[in-house]
Amino acid sequence: MSDSPLKARLDRDGALLRLSLARPKANLIDAAMIAALDEALRAHRGNTGILAVLLDAEGPHFSFGASVEEHLAERCARMLAGLHALILDMIEWPTPILVAVRGQCLGGGLELAMAGSLIFAADDAKFGQPEIQLGVFAPAASCLLPERIGQAAAEDLLFSGRSIDATEAKALGLATSVSADPVATALEYFDRHFARKSAASLACAVSAARGAYLPRMKQRIAEVEKLYLDRLMKTRDANEGLEAFIAKREPKWEHR
Repeated sequence: MSDSPLKARLDRDGALLRLSLARPKANLIDAAMIAALDEALRAHRGNTGILAVLLDAEGPHFSFGASVEEHLAERCARMLAGLHALILDMIEWPTPILVAVRGQCLGGGLELAMAGSLIFAADDAKFGQPEIQLGVFAPAASCLLPERIGQAAAEDLLFSGRSIDATEAKALGLATSVSADPVATALEYFDRHFARKSAASLACAVSAARGAYLPRMKQRIAEVEKLYLDRLMKTRDANEGLEAFIAKREPKWEHR
């Protein structure tokens, strides 16, 4: 459909599933985008000829993150359930998921990228989990980032809310490469490393590599989702921070 927030098509003679976030410039990871990604993955899950997925985005930025309005207390339970189910589906996807990132890749956008296998960054890419600046935290990233870059580096990003550039992301191991054109680099990687592989063998390799990782993420994401809903969202400051962001004013913390 023309109004879909996602563009999906097959490339490389059907061996590569291309998914593009198509609501620039923000490419928000909102309910509509989550549903479109979920639908595209489900539609192609039984296609045994697919060797990999390439996820990218239209416009200058990969994603500004999740919809802040959908984080409000009355809506966040449904939003988190949908996003976390999608992230776990991506981790469980039977082939590698390559992610090409330009510009800002923040919040839920970075969580989505980390659910993939390899991140190919543009020279101008910026990565961050700014949720703490709004008085909340990033549930999925709290689980995924330590696995990706180690505990100390993850805590730096999660607790400060700062963004890092592509060079630092590569040094930390978050990004696989940095180039002027991350989509071209990802396609080159596919052509060099996947195109002549057996899809059946690659699926087994993915399952083997993620055999312990997947159940660990299922448990941890469930735990932090409960913490977010049952503890964080019952604080005054979490709600104040979100409301202040929407109203475009400075939050007034009361530390409770």
